[in-house]
Amino acid sequence: MAEVYSFEDLIHWNALTAGWQLPGRLAVFGDPVAHSRSPQMHNPALEEAGIPAQYVRLLIREEELPAALRELSRQGFLGTNLTIPHKVAALGLVDRLTDSARHLRTVNTVRVESDGTLSGHNTDGPGLSRAVEEAFGVPLGGQRLLILGAGGGAGRAAAVQSALEGCPALVLANRTLSKVESVAAEIRSLRPETSVTVIDGSPESLNRALSGVDLILNASSVGMKVDDPVLVPAGTFLPRHRVYDMIYAPERTRLLEDAAAAGASVANGLAMLLWQGVLAFEFWFDRPAPVDAMRRGLGL
Repeated sequence: MAEVYSFEDLIHWNALTAGWQLPGRLAVFGDPVAHSRSPQMHNPALEEAGIPAQYVRLLIREEELPAALRELSRQGFLGTNLTIPHKVAALGLVDRLTDSARHLRTVNTVRVESDGTLSGHNTDGPGLSRAVEEAFGVPLGGQRLLILGAGGGAGRAAAVQSALEGCPALVLANRTLSKVESVAAEIRSLRPETSVTVIDGSPESLNRALSGVDLILNASSVGMKVDDPVLVPAGTFLPRHRVYDMIYAPERTRLLEDAAAAGASVANGLAMLLWQGVLAFEFWFDRPAPVDAMRRGLGL
């Protein structure tokens, strides 16, 4: 088996995998996707649950996504997860949306129905909520929150989930303000009680915002590469801050290193991946997920 398969492989999937002991019936679509640890989580879950299938990585480019989703039914897949850059585009490519996907306006989980149609779901928001409470012992909705990269699909999902859970104050940071103003307007309409502020993510604006928040959440991809820019100036963290980075590879991003050095509580996105996966498994199979097996697979 390969670590990563291509769109061309997907087109010829049944022929390519004809000799496999367990058929490849679940996947993660992304670009990049080689870093994904979803197979380490889902394959132990499938084995524990006695489901004769395995989970693979598929490198799917943006322009390939519509055709790749159509191939799922033809190639006998049960479903797929979607990661960067596919979550928003998938909204218009599936046949129906769950309430979660509709509210969060992104799709990270697709189920192939018995008639071949596709249902789109989102486990990002609920997965984040469970992970944050597990990491820090404080509910997501009980904190004042700064979201870095709030203009992207993951940032928007985090903002909406936080508002739905009763978050008293949200600061939405994004380098391009036009991308986040619409998110702010939606939050104000969804929950007027939540105070929403939009900032450009400059060191000056972040320094002003940090004194009034409890939880700092990185929803961007900045930090995955060693030469990525600094998101938050190192000297601005406070010991009382909690810092959650959705990134889990590397295990400690520059953001988390700097925050920990200042005495802040920190956690990476691996537990979020776990809870996203738990909810995805339950959506695919309509049964409780084997959480302990999934946790062991991720080394948690």
